[in-house]
Amino acid sequence: MMLTDAQREKVAAWISEGLKLSEIQERLASEFGLRLTYLEVRLLVDDLKLVPKDNESSANAANAAARAANATAPQSVGRVTVTVAEIARPGALVSGQVTFSDGQQAEWYLDQAGRLGVIPKQAGYKPSPSDIQEFQIALDREMARLGF
Repeated sequence: MMLTDAQREKVAAWISEGLKLSEIQERLASEFGLRLTYLEVRLLVDDLKLVPKDNESSANAANAAARAANATAPQSVGRVTVTVAEIARPGALVSGQVTFSDGQQAEWYLDQAGRLGVIPKQAGYKPSPSDIQEFQIALDREMARLGF
């Protein structure tokens, strides 16, 4: 994602103010017209070498959850479960499976341009907005655990 120097400075200022990634996501949309997923915002902040305040608390929570659960268990937030495939699908940097709260399953992938895609097993299926948010959080945690 290409941001101007002024936009990068603004994002850095938001981080120093203590804004969470979801709040930065909202501000990018309202102030710059950039509609990004939670994961894209997370990757953007990582690219800018910034550490959001909510990352510290979520990292601590994720580490505690990983210690409490088996280290190879799928990453789960609420009722959404995410797994990462050992071999990524063609054209993807990383891919895996997600099971949403209603039991519906989908394949997810992160392509070489950093775009997140979801392919539901049932044609036309659309997860709820809360499931999408839980999916992005679980995926973020699993990717961090794996060193991405």
